Amino acid sequence: MSVAPVTPRLAEGPAGEGTAPARARRLRWRKLLRVRRGRLVPVVLLALGAVVMLVPFGDMLLGALRSPAERLARPPVYFPADPQWGNFRLVFETLPLALWLFNSVVVTLAITACQLLTSTMAAYALAKFEFRGRDWILRFVLGAQLFPFFLLIIPTFFMLRYVPLLGGNDWTGSGGTGLLNTYPALVLPFVLSWYGIFMMRQFIVGVPTDIIEAGRMDGAGEWAIFWRIVVPIVRPALTILGVFVFIYHWNEVIWTLTVTRSAPELQTAPIGVYLLRSAFEDQRNLSLQQAAIVVTILPVVVLFLLTQRHYLQSAATHRPAPEAPHPPQAGT
Repeated sequence: MSVAPVTPRLAEGPAGEGTAPARARRLRWRKLLRVRRGRLVPVVLLALGAVVMLVPFGDMLLGALRSPAERLARPPVYFPADPQWGNFRLVFETLPLALWLFNSVVVTLAITACQLLTSTMAAYALAKFEFRGRDWILRFVLGAQLFPFFLLIIPTFFMLRYVPLLGGNDWTGSGGTGLLNTYPALVLPFVLSWYGIFMMRQFIVGVPTDIIEAGRMDGAGEWAIFWRIVVPIVRPALTILGVFVFIYHWNEVIWTLTVTRSAPELQTAPIGVYLLRSAFEDQRNLSLQQAAIVVTILPVVVLFLLTQRHYLQSAATHRPAPEAPHPPQAGT
């Protein structure tokens, strides 16, 4: 008589527990859902802070989608019943918003590129070169940060106004407007940043000197060492500095307003919205104003989201520590 083979069965636990894989899945979900009591309060506080920070942006977006009737309704209507997405199209039709955005992009990108280049080069010299007066230059850089740009607006304005042989000026700097009402007037005063030099120096100090010396022994010049060794190592710091510079100068008002009052074609987006605020005093037009503000801040929000990883990395480590690249070959 043949006996049928017995098929082995998975071991089961007590009633209701199920098979071992099922129990493993339940344990895994329990670990994922378990929150330590000591971390609950910080998580809740951070979540509440995030909500508080996002409320103004949400209110601005909802305000841009309200219709004129909802603006005038009493009691006020907070959530629009029929979102007016056409307000964003109407803003571009009624205002030269495209030109303002173009000017903002050109000016801000030019300033950001100049500050990244000058700050990194000066910081490299102050961090890795030995020369007479280096400590005094560093002290000057630290001291210069105490004086805001507002103190320099008037002398800077006159320096650009009386540039010889430009803007209709003669060789004595008289007769014209100099560099005023031009893109260079919006960029040149900001090509150098004392804060940027100090910040990049703090990062470049952490670059191993042995790597730089190895590059010199292989025959690499200082320019090749700077671009192929130093810059890749401090790239996270460059990203953070670029974000700071971009956000600040995208929203800059005082200097831009000073040099573009007689040149509306050079006005940036924040200046345009600021000067035309009187046109939106009617409650029916406030939705257009908020739609213009939403469009204006959108590039800054996108930039921050794209560079958030580098920002958090630098904030956590205080100094980038990527793997050092190989020194360039001789003759490069």
